[in-house]
Amino acid sequence: MSASGLNSLEKKAAFSLATVFGLRMLGLFMILPVFAIYGPELTGFSPIWLGLAIGAYGLTQALLQIPMGILSDKFGRKPIIMGGLVVFAIGSVVAAMSDSIYGVVLGRALQGMGAIASAILALAADLSREEQRPKVMATIGMFIGLSFTLALVVGPLVGESFGLSGLFWFTGILTIFAMLMIQFMVPNSVHKAPKGDNVAMLDQLGHLVKHPQLARLNIGVFVLHMALTACFIYLPTRLVDSGLALEQHWRLYLPTLLGSFFLMVPFMIFGIKKGKEKEMFMAAITLLAVTLLMFGVLANTTTTLIVLILLFFVAFNYLEATMPSILSRIAPAGVKGSAMGIFSSSQFFGAFAGGAIGGWLANSFDATVVFLVMALIVTIWLFAASGMKRQAKSKSFSFAAQFSSEQQADEVAEQLVNMPGVVEATLVYSEAVAYLKLDDKVADIKEIKALLNS
Repeated sequence: MSASGLNSLEKKAAFSLATVFGLRMLGLFMILPVFAIYGPELTGFSPIWLGLAIGAYGLTQALLQIPMGILSDKFGRKPIIMGGLVVFAIGSVVAAMSDSIYGVVLGRALQGMGAIASAILALAADLSREEQRPKVMATIGMFIGLSFTLALVVGPLVGESFGLSGLFWFTGILTIFAMLMIQFMVPNSVHKAPKGDNVAMLDQLGHLVKHPQLARLNIGVFVLHMALTACFIYLPTRLVDSGLALEQHWRLYLPTLLGSFFLMVPFMIFGIKKGKEKEMFMAAITLLAVTLLMFGVLANTTTTLIVLILLFFVAFNYLEATMPSILSRIAPAGVKGSAMGIFSSSQFFGAFAGGAIGGWLANSFDATVVFLVMALIVTIWLFAASGMKRQAKSKSFSFAAQFSSEQQADEVAEQLVNMPGVVEATLVYSEAVAYLKLDDKVADIKEIKALLNS
């Protein structure tokens, strides 16, 4: 199979998993542009409960990402993902049937308990070769960004037609579509790596949290989503003040987001091909810090905000796409799901912290201070990220294979990971393909091929 681009299996995995992730995030994001308008109709509404309703999902997501990551290591990615989607759907129904703000908060908290982000990212890594993994992760990152933009368009439309409860019913329908995709479109895989990669151990979590390179990524995704949540709570108000009516905001968000994708991709390709991934990563953090600073100090004109939003999305989408890819390469063998769980927990803690801190800053000082404080925090991240090490890449290969059953594929995977030079082995029995990460100076490729076709 060609190593120069995504093969058919990787394309299928990238599209299906990105769509599942995007549908779920669309359901979470749709409340943001409308809840302040429709929330006062709920019994018990207050600004404090408004913040809790928006941020509750982030807190429960963060608390459960690590356990769900561990479970995906032990019981498989797809069963955990399906279970999480069921919980998410239940939360949507609870919120849709609630007449009080307290029921909506409970529903949002239940939505967050369907914490499947780490399992999805781990499955994406399982189903892609190392050199193609950035493209798969970038696809997921772009769908997350697109879901945010679609939420700004679809949320007000659904809310205007069906009310706040209609938003949550619509979210439940999207979740059913996501479950169907997991069941019928996402490929099945058998993943094995040395030293119990498919069995998570709790005593490894402390080591993973203290891992200096992983810690830099965890801090980074925390700061990235803190800045996103804090800024986009107040950015719509800035746009209205500049003369752009609320119903016209989608005309700005959609082209700037799509434009940011086109601007981001060449830099990603350049970093990968030229071995300049760290330099491009640092440049994206710098761009994010400068953009946040400019949000705080420049005049509130529509043209200025359009340019700054475009630059913000370029930096955000680049970082969102590359960090999971970097993490999947440096995570120790055998604990990929656990490492992804810590990473995703940091992401959602950041979203919760962004809402809480952003609200406190705006209430105590001024909305402009939110952007300046976030710029300072991102600058601190820039200095922390400067200590990232360049990762030596092992070579990844894909081979055609012959399996009569899933059990046989599992047995072959066990034999492969015990062979000299085999770092990881992912066997997709339904597609008759094997992905191997090898030290090609040690591994005997002829022997590997013989085993796969024996």
